[in-house]
Amino acid sequence: MADSVSTGSASDTASSALDTALDPSDPVAREAQTFPRLSPEMIKRVARYGSEERFAARAPVFSRGDRSVDFFVVLEGSIEIFDVDEHDLPQVFVVLRQRQFAGELDLFNDRQVLVSARAGEASLLLRVKRADFRRLVSTEADIGEIVMRAFILRRVGLIRHVHGGVVVVGPAHSANTLRLQQFLSRNAYPHRLLDTEEDADAGGFLDCFSLTAADLPVVIAPGHRVLKNPSLAQMADDLGLTETFDHAKVFDLAVVGAGPAGLAAAVYGASEGLQTIVVESMAPGGQAGTSSKIENYLGFPTGISGQALAGRAQVQAQKFGARLALSRAVVGIDCNAAPYTLELEDGQSIRARAVVVATGARYRKLDVPGYERFEGAGIYYAATAMEADLCADDEIVVVGGGNSAGQAAVFLARTARHVHMLVRGPGLAATMSDYLVQRIERSDKITLHPFAEVTALDGDTSLRSVTWTDRRSGAATTRPARSVFVMIGAEPNTQWAAACLALDAQGFVCTGARAGGDADSPYATSRPGVYAVGDVRSGSVKRVASGVGEGSVVVQDIHRFLNPPS
Repeated sequence: MADSVSTGSASDTASSALDTALDPSDPVAREAQTFPRLSPEMIKRVARYGSEERFAARAPVFSRGDRSVDFFVVLEGSIEIFDVDEHDLPQVFVVLRQRQFAGELDLFNDRQVLVSARAGEASLLLRVKRADFRRLVSTEADIGEIVMRAFILRRVGLIRHVHGGVVVVGPAHSANTLRLQQFLSRNAYPHRLLDTEEDADAGGFLDCFSLTAADLPVVIAPGHRVLKNPSLAQMADDLGLTETFDHAKVFDLAVVGAGPAGLAAAVYGASEGLQTIVVESMAPGGQAGTSSKIENYLGFPTGISGQALAGRAQVQAQKFGARLALSRAVVGIDCNAAPYTLELEDGQSIRARAVVVATGARYRKLDVPGYERFEGAGIYYAATAMEADLCADDEIVVVGGGNSAGQAAVFLARTARHVHMLVRGPGLAATMSDYLVQRIERSDKITLHPFAEVTALDGDTSLRSVTWTDRRSGAATTRPARSVFVMIGAEPNTQWAAACLALDAQGFVCTGARAGGDADSPYATSRPGVYAVGDVRSGSVKRVASGVGEGSVVVQDIHRFLNPPS
């Protein structure tokens, strides 16, 4: 079998890629951090956690789809990292040599790994078992920092160059195509889109897999598996994104929701020794995860995207041993017995001695005829790079006057022909941070329309035009817009807990003295051992920073509950 092999070290691969694109944001251009060499002194320390093992030339080290892969360092010889092409031929894209190490983010969890590895020649490798690897990165802080940075950059590289990914085939403006892409993007899973509306190769691709338009969208997974318009849970299970865990196990802490507040609770809970599991219906980050850039979060003077912030927090929680159950919505909680039992939509359950409710809120919708028909096919609730690509060179509409709407308008103005921003009130000053107001006012690509509301949507399989009306004069304006970004607030995600916890009139979870529970904790609900943090908590400040603060502080209340003073 003929292989496509990159000769030489990781730098050979980097040089080849840089010949075609000198992009400083590409991890390939940051070889010293993406594929670092540990010092001889570091190798000696790593050796204390593992053992030497010899591999024959081309012998497998690990294979795509494996779980709980070990950590490998090259002592002699090399490790080839490869994917397979459409003909099932190995395509080597990185060669690791002496004192370099294999692996990426899936070493911090129990998901299926995305790529394969083999010995390039007869090689001597240092093998560190999974449990010892976790001990290594937490004990040897300087080595752990190098490994963590490399793993994050490698995942970025896999996504950018679509190594170890899947192909999504379907019309780009289809709601279901976007649904699958959003899930993959927000869970940092490499993929590429074959747009059947625009791509000339799409017809041959469909013929190759005996697919028709009625089957779309589909996901082409490893081994030529075809997933026809799968549910998110089906896709997550098939691609190995869902971790497996013992359902008889009782966790110390179950966190429901992986937004900033939930991830903070997971990081601090796991780092302080609590056996922690996070249950998330979609992807880490919550609503904050859809923000194109958060510029007023402490410590990030140039800003950070919500997805990047959530991704780092997720890895941080997993580094300390927290488990993550993805695409698993909680539909109920049994409060009648300890430990508490969380009921999942797929019929499974999770038991925990303490629970943190961090389910945030769901997006509010416009009351416009035909609105549901265009959700995901022109109506969006997030402004990420994927949506920006969809509406490139188009006129678009952003509805809302808060910070999320302002961030979206500024971000989308970079690619859109023009952004129309609609607010019901007289302006933005009362509802938006001043730095965003000034940017919007200075932009010649953003027009603010005060006292405006959307009154009509028109299109066929996707949105084609939008009509808004001036609430003062009654004058209507219609523009050819294929994308409307609705950012008008949210409602709490508490329907699953309504039978168990005390809620306020708007459905937010009551805590502290208002809940009639533990008066010593401002996050305690009406049930002992159940806490609420972040946007879902009644009276909370709806900010990323405050959610992170609440999620971190609540852990001391959980410790006090689990280990009451004698």
